[in-house]
Amino acid sequence: MRPALFSRERLIRFSDCDPAAIVFYPQYFVMFNGLVEDWFNEGLQVGYQRTIIERRIGLPIVRLEADFKAISKMGDQVQLALNVERLGSRSLTLQSTCTGLSDGVVRMGMRQVLVFMSLET
Repeated sequence: MRPALFSRERLIRFSDCDPAAIVFYPQYFVMFNGLVEDWFNEGLQVGYQRTIIERRIGLPIVRLEADFKAISKMGDQVQLALNVERLGSRSLTLQSTCTGLSDGVVRMGMRQVLVFMSLET
């Protein structure tokens, strides 16, 4: 597996979890959306807010595949990582993973296709 293009360590918080104190699966999508925003802001240095608000370019997800491999619990430290699988003229395919820092186990993997669209037209 190649090194991540962009990654971020993150603590699994109470607000991420269900009553069993494990990550409620939709929260992974929230975490990965935050990772994409951080990548635009810090990795690409183009600004996610600027892209959407000022440049009026939307980035909706048109395809999403998720594999849940192991649980993450409240208090776990994880690494969220992304790689570009494909960069086209109108779309972008990203591969993302959530891996436990203490054990190296991939907890969740995701593949998403985002399209670039004008918010004006």
